[in-house]
Order: sequence, then structure tokens, then C-alpha cells
Amino acid sequence: MMEGDSSWRFALPAEGSVLVGREEPADLLLKDESVSRRHARILVTEEGARVVDLGSHNGTQVNGRQVEGAHLLLSGDVLSFGGVVAVVRARARSVTVRRTLEAERLMAHLREEVDRALRYGRPLSVLVLALPEPVSGGRESVEALLTAEAGPAEAVGWLDAAHLLCVLPEVSGEPGEEGLGERMEALLAACPRARLGTAACPTDGCDADTLVAVARSAAQAAKPGRAAAAAEGTTRLDLAGRSVLVADPAMSQLYALLRRLAASELPVLVCGETGVGKENAAFAVHHWSRRGSGPFIAVNCAALPEGLVESELFGNEKGAFTGATTARAGLLESAQGGTVFLDEVGELPASAQAKLLRALEVRRITRVGDTRERPIDLRVVAATHRDLEAEVVAGRFRQDLYFRLGAATVLLPPLRERPREVPLLARDFLSRACVSLGRPELVLAADTLLALSRHAWPGNVRELRNLMDYVAAAVAGDVVEPHHLPPRMMGRKGAAAPGPEGATEAGRAAPAMEAGAPEGARLPLAQELRELERRRMMEALEAAEGVQTKAAALIGMPIRTFSFKLKQLGVQVKPGRRSPATE
Repeated sequence: MMEGDSSWRFALPAEGSVLVGREEPADLLLKDESVSRRHARILVTEEGARVVDLGSHNGTQVNGRQVEGAHLLLSGDVLSFGGVVAVVRARARSVTVRRTLEAERLMAHLREEVDRALRYGRPLSVLVLALPEPVSGGRESVEALLTAEAGPAEAVGWLDAAHLLCVLPEVSGEPGEEGLGERMEALLAACPRARLGTAACPTDGCDADTLVAVARSAAQAAKPGRAAAAAEGTTRLDLAGRSVLVADPAMSQLYALLRRLAASELPVLVCGETGVGKENAAFAVHHWSRRGSGPFIAVNCAALPEGLVESELFGNEKGAFTGATTARAGLLESAQGGTVFLDEVGELPASAQAKLLRALEVRRITRVGDTRERPIDLRVVAATHRDLEAEVVAGRFRQDLYFRLGAATVLLPPLRERPREVPLLARDFLSRACVSLGRPELVLAADTLLALSRHAWPGNVRELRNLMDYVAAAVAGDVVEPHHLPPRMMGRKGAAAPGPEGATEAGRAAPAMEAGAPEGARLPLAQELRELERRRMMEALEAAEGVQTKAAALIGMPIRTFSFKLKQLGVQVKPGRRSPATE
């Protein structure tokens, strides 16, 4: 939820009804004047969630379109209740046998196809056609026209009145792939002002909801009458040398909120788990503000020496305490004209909290050992992984300081709730690490992407970056396979419990597989089969002098599957050149 200057999380029930409005007895109570007293209702059943507008004055929108009737909500949908914005995040649901809505039957089919593609290493793509306006009355004729023009697809149906979804098994989504380009052109020819977005499994996502969200974002980024790949639905923010990738709908909305907050002088409190990207969010506020040319001073409050917290923050005079041989400006004084970022502000001791509150109120500080007050001109952005409201109740954090710092509160979601960004960030971090080490770029195998998508990421983005740094340094080949990852990565999300010495069941089951492994160590069976498949494909390419159609025929593999697996293996072969794999 994003309302005014703050964001927070609202959990929908597993089943039931949620009334959205500005007055009691609303379940989701909003304060914004643009929200009606009884604005909308969200209905949650075992078949999914739907939103119904209750005749509100300013209406309810999903992805920028007015809601008419009961509108099915998908993960990544952007809801607007008047001026209040919300982003839907749905947990993965098992496929149930009974499906009553057309969109739900389509999503159930896509979930089954994703499972098949991941299980057997087969290509799968989805296309989302975004119409310029909802189709009314002639939906059946439009669907018939599109499917007739596009040729036979495994499944075609409507997500809503304005978005058509095509599920394409055995299609990798590669540019120029046989039949795919013609199909996309036919779709756009049938609706010249529509936008088309594509996504491929597992490159862009390893679950149905993520693939649809990615393709839909790509369609929104496309120009009318054009198609866009998944990469075009992402945004790379350049923040004075810091590069931040944003693809998740919630993160896009939150960075838009941060840009609006940057124009004011309000203190901002950034909340979220450790490693989620709070410093990048704080720096974005600084960079986009009128103080962007001034200093950005980051202070890790948890790392300040207990006896020197006040000296570090406010400075000290010569002789103020043992070891104070010179007068020194504190971190707050050093941030004149800029921004100070108080990371882990919840760790400050009570005495420092009181002094910090007064400094922010009167905009003056007093160095330790001095009686003079010195003016300060700075903006404060604070961050914490703690629940400061609970800390206030427990008496560990000053309520008045909490109110002062939390004038605008921004909650960053953990990485496990941003599945679209996992493969993007992994490839980006891995590419940077390879460049830093001066080695050729590595390719993440399909099964590796699947393992990354299923990991819970307790360390969030920082954990993923550190993992890619490790992989770039440790992997000798060209492809990162699952067995290159630490054992903790091989368990399903939340399924593997820690065992002796922190090992997971999956980790204990996996033997050593690198150079120097004990005698008798073996690759996992699935990995052995992939290695055999790779070797046979390379031998076929060698025999066919790099001609993929001939090589695929030699080993009896469909050319689409052959090309898809070459991409997964990171192999690029030009006709007429001999393959290096057999040297």
C-alpha cells in the first residue's frame, strides 16, 4: 500500500471479503480524501482474488483501467483506489481441479506448462497482447481473428478485457525464431494499436505469475503497434554512479514515491529486512533532492563504538575525554548542505536518541566537551530492519524520535517477494563480477535459475550479490550449474531444515563435485545427463561444421529444442567453424 508519504503492507485473508474505504467498518481503512467512505471490496476465494468497485466517486483502477464488475487480480497488478496505490503480491498456489473463470483456467494451464518446462528442460514462452482499450461486445470475434492469424497455439485466452495471453510451449522466445516472428506480426496486424510483450521460462521467471507479470510489463513498455522483450520492461536507475535495476511493480511504485519525497525536506524512514537495498533507497532520496550536489554521509549506527556514539555523531572538543587529542567535527556536522543516512537507527542508545532528537528539532548540535551550539543544515534519512513501533512499546526507542524520523515511511519488500528481479539481478551481478576479474562472462544454466528462484534469500540482494561474486571466482567452466552453488541453495524454499554444522538435507545429500573431490564422488544423476547431452550436442555440431539443423538431425533432437539448449549452455557457434568443445 502506498498512501501519501508512506507505504506499508496489508495482508489479504486466505478466504473472505475485505472492505476498502475511508470510514469504519472498512477492513482496509484509508485516509486519503480521494477514497470514498465505501470504496471497493476485495473478494478472496480458493479460485483467487477479485476486486469490485462499490460505486466510488473516483473509481477503482487495475493497471490504469477502470474496474467494471468483478475483476480478477494477478500478482503484480497495480490497484488504484482514488489516489491511493497498491501492488498485489500473490503467493504461489497449487493448481486446483475446479476452475470456473476463463482467466483462471488459462493460468492453471500455464502453471502446468511451466512445471513441464522446468521438469523436462523444455522451452516455453508467453505473449501478452495489451489492447488500447477494453474490448466490449465483440471479444469472441477478436479472439477468433487473433488465433486464426497467429496460427495454432497451445492456449490463448483473456486475462481481462484488455489483455490477451498466449501460452507457447516449445518456443524459446529467441529473436528470429522460426514461426514466432510471424505470429507476433500477425497479432499486431490484427490490432495495429496494441502492444505486445514476451517472456520466456526460465530466463525471465520460473512460475506462471512472474512470467505473466513480466510479459505484461514488457507490453506496457512497448510502443503502440510494436513488441517488446522482457528486458524492455525493466528500468536501470543511474544514481550518480550507483546503478539500480528495478523491474518489480512494487519497487517501481516505491522508487516513484521516493522521487516525490525527494522534492520535500521531510525526514524519510526506510524499513525492510537486512540487505534489501535500504541504502540505495536513501541515496535515491538524496540524489533526486536539491541537496544532491552536497555530501551523502552514511552512518551505521550498529557499528558505532558504545562509548563514542555521541562523539562520532556530534563531534568533540580537544580534551573532552581520554584520547581526544584534537577537536573534531561529527558526522552530522560533516553532512552540511547534504544528507545524513542513519542506517540501523534502532540500535542507537537512549542518550544518543535524546540528543539526536533535539538536534533535529532545533537544527543545532553541541560537540562533546563544548557548550557552544553549532547550526546544521542537513536532511535525515534513517533505515532499520526492526519494527520501531514495537521497539517504542518495549521502551527501547523514543516515541518522539520515532515520530520525527518517520514522517514519511517507505517499506521495501524482501527479494523473495520480487521474483522478477532475481534472474535480472543475478545476471547483472555475475556480469560485473566477471568484468572485475577480467574473465569471460558466465551463463546461468536453467536449473541454476530455478534454484535461485526457489531460494528464500534471507540475506536479500546482498546475499545474491555475494553469491555471484563467489561463483565468478570459483567456477572454472563457462556455465554455472546447480552443483556450483552452496548446499543451502539446493533446498526448496523453507523446506530444508538446518542440520549438523548448518548443512541442509539437500546439502548433505550432495557429494563433493569439484577438482580435488574425494575418490568416488559423483555428479548428481541429472547433472550427469546434462553433461552427456552437452557432449553429444557438441560432437554433433563438430560433425555438422556448426550447422545447427544438421547437428540436431544427427542426434534426433528437434531444432527448436537444440537451439534452446545451446542458449542454456551459453554456446555460440557460427556455421563453418569447428566447435571448441571437442578440442
